[in-house]
Amino acid sequence: MDSLSVARRTVAAASLAAKEYAIGVAPAGGTVTAPEEVSEAKQFLEHARLDVGALPVAVRKTADAEMRAMVAMMDRLVPPDSVAARAGSLIKRITTATGAALDPYPAQPPSLARGAAVFKEQCIQCHGASGRGDGPKARHLEGPPPADLADRTSMADVSPVDAYRKVTIGVAGTAMPEFEESLSPEDRWAVATYIATLRTDEGTVRAGAALYVAKCATCHGATGGGDGPFASSISVRLPALRDLGVQGPLTDRDLEQLVLHRRPGVPMPGVVRALNPRQVSSLVAFLRVLPTAEHQSAPGSPEAATFAAVRRQIDSAVALRSDKLAFDAYMTFEQVETAVRARNPGLATDLEGAFAVLRSRTARGAGDVELEATRARLLGDLERAERLVADQGSTPTLFMQSFVLLLREGFEAILIVAALMAFLGKAGATDKRRHVAQGAWAAVGASLVTAVLLELLFEVTPGQREALEGITMLLATAVLFYVSYWLLSKIEVAKWNAFVKGRLEGALSSGSGFALASVAFLAVYREGFETILFYKALITSAGPTTAGAAGAASSGAPAVVAGIIAGALALLMVYAAIERFGMRVPLKPFFAVTSAMLYYMAFVFAGKGIADLQESGLVRTTVIEWAPRVPIVGIYPTVQSLSLQLLLVVLLLIAVVWLQRDRFNRTGQDRRPSFP
Repeated sequence: MDSLSVARRTVAAASLAAKEYAIGVAPAGGTVTAPEEVSEAKQFLEHARLDVGALPVAVRKTADAEMRAMVAMMDRLVPPDSVAARAGSLIKRITTATGAALDPYPAQPPSLARGAAVFKEQCIQCHGASGRGDGPKARHLEGPPPADLADRTSMADVSPVDAYRKVTIGVAGTAMPEFEESLSPEDRWAVATYIATLRTDEGTVRAGAALYVAKCATCHGATGGGDGPFASSISVRLPALRDLGVQGPLTDRDLEQLVLHRRPGVPMPGVVRALNPRQVSSLVAFLRVLPTAEHQSAPGSPEAATFAAVRRQIDSAVALRSDKLAFDAYMTFEQVETAVRARNPGLATDLEGAFAVLRSRTARGAGDVELEATRARLLGDLERAERLVADQGSTPTLFMQSFVLLLREGFEAILIVAALMAFLGKAGATDKRRHVAQGAWAAVGASLVTAVLLELLFEVTPGQREALEGITMLLATAVLFYVSYWLLSKIEVAKWNAFVKGRLEGALSSGSGFALASVAFLAVYREGFETILFYKALITSAGPTTAGAAGAASSGAPAVVAGIIAGALALLMVYAAIERFGMRVPLKPFFAVTSAMLYYMAFVFAGKGIADLQESGLVRTTVIEWAPRVPIVGIYPTVQSLSLQLLLVVLLLIAVVWLQRDRFNRTGQDRRPSFP
């Protein structure tokens, strides 16, 4: 065993010995209250002394002498504070000698699910399924019985670090083995974190979550990051409660004291008069799950966590007919009310009125129908409000969508023009190519004019902007779905060639340069119009985005512009490769991939288009409480948006089945596809 591992084990043993001794001896010393705890404390130290020879040379003699001195102090029954001070001094010396972290915290938040699995595999036989020390092997063990991990009183003095250390080095004088070799540090942290949940239940944690949002989140943040709306106005930096390094050394009793009486020198209000002991216990139970992977991955943002807490409080207020809980729900909503009012003052006012109605109706004991109607109204308005302040797009996703849009539309335009030019060359009409070029450039100019006119339409009708944006996205949805289907139907080279030939033969036979230019103009302008429509919908759907580790919110427009630039550069390279080197583009995989991307964007625009129409009031907002909420892909928990997206899924399945059926039934005869 290397010296660093031994140092960690020695530090763990010294710390645990001091804590066990404090449990077994009266605070003033001289009286033993729990002999088994004192015995465990001595055995921790005696066991650690066996490995002293493997410690760093500079601290070997000191460590052995200090641990012998601690045992002697325990024999004299000195006050526990004296032993704790001696243990602290030893730990400090070992830490200095090693120059490394002796309690390494996991790089990723520990998983409760993984902790439960490890507990079932390694601990359940002795500690039992609920952790009460009643496993099937418990009665056959020699020495003290397994600890009751579900006992809140005895576990109130065990911190997550203590639990981790016991799992690592075992407990001397008991049947508790060490797991340093058989479990990874991540698994040991996972099971140590899971152990804290055995002394509570889900209802207590939910109650603690509501209290946290109402009493703590304004400063500590909805996810415990120390980034609440009032954090910037505080003179000291707030600890990140979601960080295991912050909570790890603290016992439940330590946390209770901090909640009730605050830490000296910190502008944290004690809430001893506001919370009863049961509420404090539930708040501590919630704090224990804050650092876990399950909790850290649940909310998409602090604002989303706040809205989730408001919904829970509304449900509790309705279920319990409590006007106090209704008021608490409104106070929680106040954390995001300013942001909502800045974006939609009318919606913020409506929500204020709805909360007032809820308080009034719960206070006078209104019937189920009235309360449910008020609740439904609140949930619908909260859904709209959350979209305004909490939904954040993904910068990489927006960039990729923008890039694929320009690449797909631009490439198809290049492909059409190139095919027209090639056909004219084969027909011996190279002198007619200038008409095709003229039509293509005219289409580019017309597309730019269309973009300006579309933007002017939005500027001159600011009162209907949400409605126009919603209609634009739904129109883009229809066109995207149609284009993705049309591309799939042209996925074979023979069909593509037949399409180009069919469009050009009529124009060429007329001998009119205008007819040739018209073919090119219509083909390219269609791509240009689609591009304008799609980008308008993409920018509208972008909203604020998060990028980088800091997750700072910003507009999604830069990501869209970056995608346009990258797409333009890619198009130039594709054009050069085709024109100068005669590269043959594999149409089938190109059309297949871009069709899938276009369908995905149609699905996103469908959900966000309905959301905009709901914001404008043209479409009702009927919340489905069990439905998921994934704004990045346009999924919102409302009947209206999910119905349209379900329709798109059904239409996709029908289209795929129809195309497959067409391919299987094909007779081999040439069929000229129709121009979309």
